[in-house]
Order: sequence, then C-alpha cells, then structure tokens
Amino acid sequence: MFSYRHAFHAGNHADVLKHFIAVECIDYMRQKDTAFWYIDTHAGAGGYSLEGKWADKTGEYETGIGRLWTRNDLPPALADYVALVREFNPDGKLTYYPGSPYFALQLLGDRDRLRLFEAHPTEQDVLRENFEAQGRVVARRTMIFGADGFAGLKTILPPAPRRAFTLIDPSYEDKRDYTRTTQTVQEGLDRFPTGMYAVWYPLVQRREAAQLPERMKRLTIDGKPIRNWLQVELNVCNPVPGGMGLHGSGMFIVNPPYMLHDTLKTTMPYLVKALGQDKGAKCLLDGKQS
Repeated sequence: MFSYRHAFHAGNHADVLKHFIAVECIDYMRQKDTAFWYIDTHAGAGGYSLEGKWADKTGEYETGIGRLWTRNDLPPALADYVALVREFNPDGKLTYYPGSPYFALQLLGDRDRLRLFEAHPTEQDVLRENFEAQGRVVARRTMIFGADGFAGLKTILPPAPRRAFTLIDPSYEDKRDYTRTTQTVQEGLDRFPTGMYAVWYPLVQRREAAQLPERMKRLTIDGKPIRNWLQVELNVCNPVPGGMGLHGSGMFIVNPPYMLHDTLKTTMPYLVKALGQDKGAKCLLDGKQS
C-alpha cells in the first residue's frame, strides 16, 4: 500500500504542470484581503533532495524543472514558479525541489492556514520535521493529519474563513484512487460548493485515467452540473509500446480563477516545446465558465 515515494519523480514534467498551476491558483486566492485555507490531501514530505537516493535513481527532474532552470525566456506564470524553486535553492544550484506544501507556505499570508494530509508513515514523519523546522509561527498556522486525505477532507469542510484551495493529487497506484478522487471532490462540493478544487491526474494507458476528467465534468453543485471548470493536459511524448510509463499528466480545476484559461493558453505551448521529448508532445485546454 505504501510503496509509492514521490521523491522518485520530484521535479519531473508532471510536477512542473501541477505546481505552476497550483501557484497560479494560490496567488489568485491571496489577491483578496480575506484569509483562506490551503488544503493538500496528499502532501508528501514537503520537499525533496534531487541528489538523494530516491530522486537520483531516476533523474526525472532533468526532463522537468531541469529544462526550465536556466531559461531566460520563461512566460510570467512559469517565471513565478521557477522563482519559488530558486528560493528553495539559494546557492543557485538545482539541488532541492519543494513539494506542494512548501509552494503554498511561500505564498500564504499571516492569516492564511495550511491543512495537510499524508497517510504514508515515513512521509508523515519527514513532513512534520520539515514544518517544525520552520518555527512556531508556521507551526501555529499549520495542521498536519497523519490520515487518508480522501476521507479526511470532508471532516474539515467548510473551512472557517469560507475560502479554500484544495489540491488532490494521489499516486493512483491503486486504481480505486480514480473513483475516490471524483467522490471526494463531489463530497467537497456538497459541503463547500464555492471552494476551489484542483485535481492532478496521470496520462497513462489505463481506462480509468481516460475516464477521470469526463467523470469530473459530471460533478454537481446543488444537483446541477458544475458551471465553472478547467481541464488542461500536457503530453511530453508518445505512449510507450506495451502501455507502461507516464507520457503526460493533467489538471482539472473546479471553480478556477477567471484568468487562468488565458494564462494557460499562452503558457502551455511553451511547455510543449520546452518539455516535449518526441513528436507526441502536445497540450489540451478545455473549460466552461459562466
């Protein structure tokens, strides 16, 4: 059950897509002068060494953040994301990669709060140690739950400030994660319909992966189909013969920032060129706003 370790994949093309979009969403949330919660259902360890035994074993970051690290022509959204990674590497060398909780921590204001779930025992311990090292101020703003984020999300909604951004990015090692993801977002919408929910999903040759965004589009608020959603996908290569391997990933956002579609429209073609590995590299952008 606990074989997955995100450090294997830290900083890869899927992390680039997930994190630069999460940064855009969090930045939008903080534009209002009212507090909000950042909720992470699968928080991981919080940060990763790219020279450690896990990341060094695969070197996936070299085809992700590594390809953006020295670029001087980044679109604004990617430049903001890379700048946050640079804060994690003050000596200028790409040695560490922040996980989703650390991106959020860098952006949140004093009144905002973090609610982090992590079920992996080892990752829990590292996450707690990482955040304890940030001092008492951060500790007072953060709650870490050593629990299943799918089940835990509904226990903390609606949030006290009635504003929240929730990131849901399970490993999908267990194919039941696909069903649990859509169920969790629906339960979230039932309790807190105005929240922003962002779901990351892999592009793999598996039926459940192809069905997930279509199921997300059928979510409801007060019994009616969701009216505001955004779907974005990045393929970096053609699927590998035999069906193994990750050839891209996607994000599905419910109640997205109004300007995110335009940002992605200009940014995604750049990512296709920068991260593409063969002629199968492409992107998809779809959505509905009312």
